[in-house]
Amino acid sequence: MAVTPQTNTTLEEIAEALLKCDHVCICGHVSPDGDCIGSQLALRAALVQLGKDVRVLLAADAPLERSFACLPGADELVPVEAFDGRCEVFVQVDAPDAKRIGEAAAALRAQAPFTITVDHHAVDRRETDLSYTDPDAASTSMLVWELAGHLEVDRSGDVAACAYTGLMTDTGRFQYQNADLRAFRAACEMVEAGADAAALSAEFFQRRTLASIQLEGCAIANMRLLCDGQAAVSFVTQREMAEAGAVKSDCEQLINVLRSIDGVRIAAMLRDEGVHVRGSFRSKDGTDVAAMARRFGGGGHAAAAGFTLHEPLDKARHTVEKAVCKALGCREGA
Repeated sequence: MAVTPQTNTTLEEIAEALLKCDHVCICGHVSPDGDCIGSQLALRAALVQLGKDVRVLLAADAPLERSFACLPGADELVPVEAFDGRCEVFVQVDAPDAKRIGEAAAALRAQAPFTITVDHHAVDRRETDLSYTDPDAASTSMLVWELAGHLEVDRSGDVAACAYTGLMTDTGRFQYQNADLRAFRAACEMVEAGADAAALSAEFFQRRTLASIQLEGCAIANMRLLCDGQAAVSFVTQREMAEAGAVKSDCEQLINVLRSIDGVRIAAMLRDEGVHVRGSFRSKDGTDVAAMARRFGGGGHAAAAGFTLHEPLDKARHTVEKAVCKALGCREGA
C-alpha cells in the first residue's frame, strides 16, 4: 500500500476497535455510487454477525439508483437527518473528508466519541481518530472485504455480494486501469464466497430505464469532439431531464458512452442542476482526471473523477473544454 498522510493505523487495529463498540454508524459520501453503498452494506453485514447495533446512513436525503435495492441491507439505509439513535463509533467509508459526507453527517461525526475512516482516496490530512487509506486499492469495498476478514466473520453471502458490487462498479466492470491483479484476486475471493457476478452485473449494467436511453440521445446530440477526436465533452439540460422524466441515476451511464468512442482519451459529461453543474471525467489512457477534478474542488481516481461547478451551463462547458484541451496539450477549440 502507498503511504498516505492521513493513514495512522491498520485494518487489524480498526477491527480491534470495532469489536469493542456495540453501536456503530456507517456513513458514505453524498451522491453515493456503487462502491460507497457496497462498502457500507458489506461492513454492516459483517458487524451484524457480531451482534452489533449497526446503522447505515445516507449523507444526503436523495433518491438512490434503483439497482441498490437488490443489495442485502439496502432497506436499512436512512438519511443522517432521520437518525436519532446512539452512535458509539462513526465510520466513514469511501469518503476522505467532511466535505464529502455533508453537513449533517459531519455534525454527527463531531459528536461521536470515536471516529474511523476506511477509504482509497488520498487527501492531505487525517480527520478521524483512526484512518486507513490505500489509494492503490481499486475500491474501498476491497478494503472493507479485508477488514471483514480481520473481524473473523463469515464473509460468504451478504458480505461478498456487497463488496463485489463496490469492486465491480468502481472498476467499470473491470475495464478501468485500476482493475489490477489485486482487484481480480479479490473478486475471485468474493465470487468464491457466494457473490453472483452475473446477476449483479445484470442488475447494475443491464437495467437501464427508457429515460436513460432518451438522455443518451441528447448526450450524443450535444457532444463536441475536441483535440482531433481525443476528447468528448457533452451535457444534458434541466429541460432534457424533465422531458425524459429522468432522475440523476439515469445519467450514470452517459459518461461511458462518450468514453467508448474510438480515439477518445478523455470524456467529460455535464448535468445542469440549475444552481450548479455536476460534472464527471473519465480517461482511458492514463491521463489523471482526478487532478483535473481537484482544480474544481472535486476529486476521485486517475481514470474516473467528479466535480461541481457553481456557474451557468454555458460557462461550465467552456471551463471544462479549456481544462480538457490543456490536459491533452492541444489548442482550445481544436
